Amino acid sequence: MRKSRLAAVLAATACGALVAGVSVAQADDRTAGHRAGPAVFTLIEHADTDTVVDLGPRGDSLGDTLAFANPVYDPAGHKVGSDQGSCVRTKAGTAWECTWTTTLSGGSIVVQGPFYDVADSTLAITGGTGKWRTARGQMHLHARDAKGSAYDFTFEVER
Repeated sequence: MRKSRLAAVLAATACGALVAGVSVAQADDRTAGHRAGPAVFTLIEHADTDTVVDLGPRGDSLGDTLAFANPVYDPAGHKVGSDQGSCVRTKAGTAWECTWTTTLSGGSIVVQGPFYDVADSTLAITGGTGKWRTARGQMHLHARDAKGSAYDFTFEVER
């Protein structure tokens, strides 16, 4: 009887230690950066190649397409990659729906969402490749000038 009671006490102690160990491991994962906040960084696109294809009624209209492949720079002005993608006009004079890939050293990040003619927008990060293969989050798009010659891409990437 003593042996069975001792065995029960030892088993309960082992289970308690196991549960405590799992809790500590989970806390360590959170504090080691596994659950840290998103990586936030801004890139600057120079809209050098933007081309609109007039597909609907003549002029700016539903269904027109915007295609581009542009260089991307860090805030210090160093070229760090490129982007390429397309947009479809969803509301003349107001909005496009876009998808593009920003290619950087070590991989690429794909975004999808609205691009507004005169307002900032937020696009979803829908995936990536290489070191960005598990990327999710959002990208804020801001025009640097009224002509649309350059844009800030502020990525908030959770990996």
